[in-house]
Amino acid sequence: MPRDDIRASSHAVLRTTLGAMLISFSAVWVKLADVSPTVSAFYRVFFGGLFLLAILAVRREKLWRGWHCLGLSLTAGIFFALDLYTWHRSIAYVGPGLATILGNFEVFLVPAAGVVLYREQLSPRFLFSVPLAVTGLFMIVGIRWEALSPDYRIGIAYGLATAFFYTGFLIVLRKLQSHASKPSAALSLMVVSASTALYLAMEIVRTDTSFAIPNLKSGVSLAALGLMSQTVGWLLITHSLPRIPAAIAGLLLLLQPALAFIWDVVFFARETSTMAWAGVGLALLAIYFGATSEREPPPSTG
Repeated sequence: MPRDDIRASSHAVLRTTLGAMLISFSAVWVKLADVSPTVSAFYRVFFGGLFLLAILAVRREKLWRGWHCLGLSLTAGIFFALDLYTWHRSIAYVGPGLATILGNFEVFLVPAAGVVLYREQLSPRFLFSVPLAVTGLFMIVGIRWEALSPDYRIGIAYGLATAFFYTGFLIVLRKLQSHASKPSAALSLMVVSASTALYLAMEIVRTDTSFAIPNLKSGVSLAALGLMSQTVGWLLITHSLPRIPAAIAGLLLLLQPALAFIWDVVFFARETSTMAWAGVGLALLAIYFGATSEREPPPSTG
């Protein structure tokens, strides 16, 4: 490999690693903000959209790319709004670590959607990863479902719903990025963030919830969520993934759910047994197998 290609690949690895680390703090910022799950989701995309709009303004990038592009953006926004709506609730019920691992189960749903929509075939590697992930999940939460509290079961359901809605978001986002007008990653993410913020704002108004940010800690947490997770982390990963082999990219993206679980233990004193830690390792291994069974791993959720 030429020296310039090696240098470019190394820089892409560093950017992907940094992006995954930044996104791994998403659930931490959500947990620290003293607002409802819907409000924290709203400010994530609202602040993120503003940061992205500023980047586009500096680049003097054309914003209007046609009605079809707008329609895809609005559709992606619906899926992303539902993704954030369910994920932020899962964090409240089961904590940042497990909620993030459950959200990353989209790596199993995206190929399944490819079978249904495009008649793609599933690789043996993928088929092996699914029972591995289920086994890991049972090791984390416990074998007996009926022994779990109702709130914990609701949190798991919200986490799995997150994976479902994130799958829909990724499918639409890929169509958007392959559109004839070829919107940049920053433009696509900005329009999706704006439409997601609109949908979440409508839900906040419908439920008569306050938009108020109650204190400085919440304000800093929400701003960091919008800047670090929604903007910088996503852009770093989106620009770098095409320049890294799929196996390495899949491994690097595992940093996001793995670190999210560690932050849950470190910052919020999550009690985790030896069996649960083994389950975390098994689930992450399954996510890696699932992600690298595709040609290009999708960006991490969260």
